[in-house]
Amino acid sequence: MLNRASWIFGAVFLLAGSTAVAQRPNVILIYTDDQGSVDMGAYGAGDLSTPNMDALAARGVRFTQFYAPAPVCSPSRAGLLTGRYPVRAGVPGNVSSRAGDAGMPTEQVTIAETFKAAGYATAHIGKWHLGYTPETMPNGQGFDHSFGHMGGCIDNYSHYFYWEGPNRHDLHRNGEEVHYPGRFFPDLMVDEAKEFMATHRDAPFFLYFAFNVPHYPYQGTPEWLQYYRERGVASPRDLYAAFLSTQDACLGRLMAFLDEQGLRENTIVVFQSDHGHSTEERAHGGGGSAGPYRGAKFSMFEGGIRIPAIISWPGRLPEGEVRAQVGHGCDWLPTLAELCGVPLVNEDIDGKSLAGMIRGGSESPHTVLHWQTGLGENAPWAVREGDWKLLGHPQDTSLGNVKLPELPAHFLVNVKEDPAEQNNLADLNPDKVQHLEALHAKWLHSAGAN
Repeated sequence: MLNRASWIFGAVFLLAGSTAVAQRPNVILIYTDDQGSVDMGAYGAGDLSTPNMDALAARGVRFTQFYAPAPVCSPSRAGLLTGRYPVRAGVPGNVSSRAGDAGMPTEQVTIAETFKAAGYATAHIGKWHLGYTPETMPNGQGFDHSFGHMGGCIDNYSHYFYWEGPNRHDLHRNGEEVHYPGRFFPDLMVDEAKEFMATHRDAPFFLYFAFNVPHYPYQGTPEWLQYYRERGVASPRDLYAAFLSTQDACLGRLMAFLDEQGLRENTIVVFQSDHGHSTEERAHGGGGSAGPYRGAKFSMFEGGIRIPAIISWPGRLPEGEVRAQVGHGCDWLPTLAELCGVPLVNEDIDGKSLAGMIRGGSESPHTVLHWQTGLGENAPWAVREGDWKLLGHPQDTSLGNVKLPELPAHFLVNVKEDPAEQNNLADLNPDKVQHLEALHAKWLHSAGAN
């Protein structure tokens, strides 16, 4: 949460420059859930219908080497919202979905608090999964308005969480439980977003639009289920595809509303998946695709962390262009702050602004990237420096519950030469392994984790 000094700064800033604030662009940060590395027409998926996501890429910059902060939901979201690696953000693993359980520490400064201090109206709509107490729910983390579910997933029609114990209802608006039985949750999200944007159309707004799609349960609409059935798409790809195309249709309605309101040219839209596709049993063992990459959700092989990402601001940023340089989900906070002229409330972050790279194709600001899920000596981790990537205690989740041969404790690859990560070069390059392992250990110590 913001400290007193930050609130004072925000008030002074508003009084001194209200005209400048009003001219700032709006921001919509779209985060999808369990969308595979290449699951979009713009990324080469010829069996998927994703015209609205593809249109967003056509009117913006698409990244081909963009990484999630983590290969699992909560830490990925913590990294996005704080600009800090999840271990440093206090969320090394998934947060509990039980009502009354805390999540991301409130001393973390979120992107919502940053934009709110600069005069933006802020909203969270969709999935949260970062805490279930008043202090750690969205309204306690910088969002003026919140609508969605606090746990990891819900049934999209009953809005009940069902993983463990008795089923329980999980749909909230500004901390209060609300009921819309039978209403399709992604449609409710779009309606809520339209109302928020219409209310704040004359002042800058920041909207975190966190789809719970295509995360299981796969609940694509009947027309999309029929579409893929008629084309003979095999199961479970057909179920996943129908849900992803349903997501795409919802995105299309959101973008159409921006156009209707005359807001498109003054709104930055960012699109990213939180990590790779799921191969869990609840996801029917798969359905999504990592294309040429190894791994999926929970894995730090490329298929778990290399994800689709787009930024679009027509007339102000390049359109229809591709960036192959390395980017990271923690980068959106400083990137959007720079593009919007918003001062950082907390500069102690790991993300780096990609504004120059987006505008002109300059080199990536990253020389080293770190990942770790969980804590302790057996926690899986990865570090990338240049084209070299070292995985510690690696997991290959490509085939879900299918048991694969046990992997060695260290897996070294050259991502440029072997993007599929098939060849472990650790034994041939012991000095490189030692260097990268030391680099990760030093970072982990600096992050305050043992």
